[in-house]
Amino acid sequence: MEVEATATPSHVLPSASQISEALLGLHRELPSTGLGLHAAKQHLTQDVAPALNANSQSSRYYGFVTGGATPAAVFADNMVTEYDQNVQVHLPNETVATDVEAAALDMVCDLVDLNPKQWNHRLFTTGATASNILGLACAREHIIKTAAARSGVIADVSSQGLFAAMQAAGINNIQILTTMPHSSLRKAASVLGLGHASVKDVGNHADLSPHRFDLEALELALQKSPNTASIISISCSEVNSGLFATDADDMLVLRKLADQYGAWLHVDAAFGLLARILPTKPEYELLKRGVSDLDLADSIAADAHKLFNVPYDCGIFLSRHLDLATAVFQNPGAPYLSSADGSVPSPLNIGIENSRRFRALPVYANLVAYGREGFVNMLERQIGLARKIAAYMHASDAYQLLPPSTQQGDHTYSSIFIIVLFKAVNPDLNATLVRKINTTRKIYVSGTSWQSEPACRFAISNWQSSVEKDWDVIKEVLDDVAAGSDA
Repeated sequence: MEVEATATPSHVLPSASQISEALLGLHRELPSTGLGLHAAKQHLTQDVAPALNANSQSSRYYGFVTGGATPAAVFADNMVTEYDQNVQVHLPNETVATDVEAAALDMVCDLVDLNPKQWNHRLFTTGATASNILGLACAREHIIKTAAARSGVIADVSSQGLFAAMQAAGINNIQILTTMPHSSLRKAASVLGLGHASVKDVGNHADLSPHRFDLEALELALQKSPNTASIISISCSEVNSGLFATDADDMLVLRKLADQYGAWLHVDAAFGLLARILPTKPEYELLKRGVSDLDLADSIAADAHKLFNVPYDCGIFLSRHLDLATAVFQNPGAPYLSSADGSVPSPLNIGIENSRRFRALPVYANLVAYGREGFVNMLERQIGLARKIAAYMHASDAYQLLPPSTQQGDHTYSSIFIIVLFKAVNPDLNATLVRKINTTRKIYVSGTSWQSEPACRFAISNWQSSVEKDWDVIKEVLDDVAAGSDA
């Protein structure tokens, strides 16, 4: 079922005066006597709301890979607040909340063609950053246990601690081997005591494809030392270019190498995961190859508040190793947190948080309301708009489409997913390009860098986006900025 779009606000960002007025009206000190509910509501709607951006309401907010919230998801999210469930322990005779989460995760697996019985560690998180932390935590447990077993000893991080377990296993270093990782991977490595420096780039720089693995360099890194344990992390749609790190052949090699060297295979698929739902058409062949054989991975991190288009915050974590999850995340010595029914694992024993919002309900609502066809329709519209922008950039004298690998000879732009990376040809304009585009308040884009130069990025991820609805406005802004106008 197609999702019916709503009216798009004329401006994506608040004006400078609206922000100034809101800042002046903010209460900086606690009042001794409260305003009362009616006055507080007025304050929020009249002072605060006008100074918020329209990142969810507008189909023309193209920054940070920000999804919107469908009508079904908004309705469900209001229910989440109204009923305020703490989805922590599976208590099937008291609430269906954990069963709803389990059903939603089953449908997520079905949507992206992963067998839910094989992916038995499934959880909604606060986002892909938290999901990456879960993935690396399970990976850390696995690679230390595997190294210890190969030495004929027993070691595990969950009970002994990282340093004692590494020492027992004869491991003095842990490395995370990846290509063009999102910053959250290094953040996750830091949180888990592995450090930013543990993240190593083994991209194929020689062939100007740094997003792809240099498989020879990867194997050399895995062979580095018998005292080094490894995690392989796949960037499933790189954040700046949207390009994929692997195809089916690569995944087979990566799985073989992971098994050979006792490594864990993790996929950071914050927004790339949904490429698996695309129909079998020539125009999507490259994208589908980029997400093929993900079932060979050990764990997958994804965001639901991106292409699943549910409200912030919601991420997805999938793993094939429930036993590791319970070892790492179990609440020990807390019988009051136990469940007599083990049909659904209690979320607090397989994830970070003991207290959890009912994030599953908006995802469940979207899947039930729109089904597979609705999600495919959304994604095809988003890709269509991204490729329309890419074609404009390629034909333009004022802008350059990046990276060069996205410029296909047949101009089908078949490697373009939902990201369009570009820069202005004029260096002076390029230095201020993001500001000039965003100052119009008609569309919003993110700034980034590519090969040490400023660059600009469209991320088409709102459920309302389409060529018919948005292209004329985008073209007008780009034409005006190129002509030196801030209209």
